[in-house]
Amino acid sequence: MEKWINKLSQLVAFFGKSVSWLSFVLVIIICLDVISRYLFNFSVAWVAEIEWHIFGLLFLFGSAYALNEEKHVRVDLFYQNFSKREKAQVNVIGTIVFLIPWCLTLGWYSLKYALTSFAMKETSPDPGGLGAFYFIKMAIPLAFLLLFFQGLIIIFNQFKIAFKSN
Repeated sequence: MEKWINKLSQLVAFFGKSVSWLSFVLVIIICLDVISRYLFNFSVAWVAEIEWHIFGLLFLFGSAYALNEEKHVRVDLFYQNFSKREKAQVNVIGTIVFLIPWCLTLGWYSLKYALTSFAMKETSPDPGGLGAFYFIKMAIPLAFLLLFFQGLIIIFNQFKIAFKSN
């Protein structure tokens, strides 16, 4: 089981580290877009769309990685004062009650959404926009799958701490 958890963790880290490079690409594209728009009064629809797509990929695939690295936002009014064992118990229960159902529900509905987009070969409604919107929409269920995997990793790792005998 530990071997599978490590493989899942490596998969989440691979996606997170890979997509992190898109932030640099996004900054370059935005800078070029701003320069072309304000200095040359020139703009095209596909540039704005690619900016949103890259930002979406950063957010979607970065979420599981941020959770893996514990860099996510945590509202910890009480959590900060808990013992390591109590924190692990909160993590296990919170993951089972909130994260896993959230990932399964949104993963399922986003898959239907992406498959519908693929079936109709959806493209941008804007003239000069990007084609093949279904590729970016397929990233949504994939991201929820990665987040689901990260939830399993949390349950496995935190369960050992939360419920070990003293």
